[in-house]
Amino acid sequence: MRRRRSPPVDDRRIVRQPVDYRFLAEHAKFGEIDMHMANISPHGFMVDQEPDLMPGERLTIRLPAIGRIEAHVVWRHGGRAGFQFERLISPNDFANLIATLGAEKPGPP
Repeated sequence: MRRRRSPPVDDRRIVRQPVDYRFLAEHAKFGEIDMHMANISPHGFMVDQEPDLMPGERLTIRLPAIGRIEAHVVWRHGGRAGFQFERLISPNDFANLIATLGAEKPGPP
């Protein structure tokens, strides 16, 4: 009897917090890159000004209440880009980050 595989987790179901946060990212080749974060989750973030980076490229950013954290480009499309953090942000740290950034609290799913 074949075992059924569990379906892959759809990270798009994870609640994203809308934010309006401008920051400088550090890139090994390009140095500092000015970016604007439009939303964030404990897994990653989206910028609304597509950087000239390819999927897989890494950045280091500094977030309030979190400190330095690395992220890599997952996708680029239509002037936007998505990044995944190299480590998950804990629920308590994420709540502190959201409070610091002044993001709106999500409504019910």
